[in-house]
Amino acid sequence: MVGKTDFFSLYDKFDFRCKLKLWLLIQMPEAQLQPPFSLYLRDFLHYLMLERNLAENTKEAYRNDLHRYLAFVAERHASLRSVSLADLQDFVKLLGELGLESASIARNVSAIRSLHRFLVAEKELETNPADDLSLPKPARYLPTVLSQEEVFRLLEAPLQNHGALPSKYALRDKALLELMYACGLRVSEAASLKQQNLFFEAGFIRVFGKGSKERLVPVGRSAIMWVEKYRVECRVRLMNQFSADALFLNHRGKALTRMAIYNLIRQYATMAAITKPVSPHTLRHSFATHLLEGGADLRAVQEMLGHSSIKATQIYTHIDRTFLKEVHKTFHPRG
Repeated sequence: MVGKTDFFSLYDKFDFRCKLKLWLLIQMPEAQLQPPFSLYLRDFLHYLMLERNLAENTKEAYRNDLHRYLAFVAERHASLRSVSLADLQDFVKLLGELGLESASIARNVSAIRSLHRFLVAEKELETNPADDLSLPKPARYLPTVLSQEEVFRLLEAPLQNHGALPSKYALRDKALLELMYACGLRVSEAASLKQQNLFFEAGFIRVFGKGSKERLVPVGRSAIMWVEKYRVECRVRLMNQFSADALFLNHRGKALTRMAIYNLIRQYATMAAITKPVSPHTLRHSFATHLLEGGADLRAVQEMLGHSSIKATQIYTHIDRTFLKEVHKTFHPRG
């Protein structure tokens, strides 16, 4: 373990790779955080579980971000009572130097603010220095979106005889991709989907998104056909005592994990000769963009995506304008 004075005296003398190596030296397992820092984290996570009803992924992000922050503070101070705004600014600067994007840094700042606010409410701290900590300006970017032709190639990839994946899972994977694109599902939503959430007679599925927020999403005929075909011909051969009501199962009969779905989509993107970086979220981005390109109302797309704010959906209007510019450039005689 690098000592308190050693770490920060050496830090500025090394290049990025050395800085990263030194930073990793203070990445202690949570169990090795010493009191009071381990108690701060334990109590706050307990509060999140009981009071905030946050999604499991969000709680895990809070755990990781705050563990890193508390390890940083432990190198400087005996408790959070001594933390100043300057300490927080140094931590944010360090995150930037380690390559975190502005959105990730903003999430860290939000977690730190919440932790300090909780400890003030619990009378553990008198003030919250994080209240004056400014958020980094978010970087503006357009997410990767597949063309309709690229999406169709990706959806057909499981049925092609590429030999890279066992054919007995082809029907499952075809149904999975069709449903994710048809409904704009997050990968966590697809992984947690239950058979009881399917209302195909009415043309909807029930989805539980971030913070367990429930929404009904329309689903098209193609996705319904492939999911039903998978349930009849494939799922019955995969299911066992561990399956419960999970819709998409792995070879052990358990629900597919988020990482498994991520890996499958990456493999099928390669098979489909798609050169863009593709992830499960790429299908969600493509779903929203293709709806807007077809003339869908922005509020309707917001509802289907499960966005709590219209601002999160408006990024797709920028993508749509980019598409229109490309069409104009390609087809207008003076483009």
